[in-house]
Amino acid sequence: MKTSELEAAYRATTYRAFLPGGHVDLRIGEANPTLIAWLETAACREFAIITAYNPGGEIRAAAINAERQSQLECDLLEGNYEPYAGENVPDNADGPLEESCFIPEISCDDACALAEDYGQNAIVCGGADGIPQLVWIVPEDV
Repeated sequence: MKTSELEAAYRATTYRAFLPGGHVDLRIGEANPTLIAWLETAACREFAIITAYNPGGEIRAAAINAERQSQLECDLLEGNYEPYAGENVPDNADGPLEESCFIPEISCDDACALAEDYGQNAIVCGGADGIPQLVWIVPEDV
């Protein structure tokens, strides 16, 4: 898939995070008042959303994706992060629903490094303004 097609697919996705007190549905480039309030209450300055599903944009078997996602969650916990469950819900009903992690207080650089380890093309990062941004992963060997 070309980068422009991938970007269109990522932008046509709702990034749902299951936070204490309820879930928030996020869209790239759009502020979410509920998230902004949660970030303020949690004194959180930055966040990222990462999945281990379907590395390189290639659909994988459910069992493989589940195992990879479990390993991502373990890596986050071992890194002293407190991930919350999430899911990436494509607008296109035929697109793959992916489990993800909403990670408060992770820098975009650290999130990108972790996502690269899991073969991801891009992640979602944001700051205290609550505006999710699409961030492309550029492998170091490119």
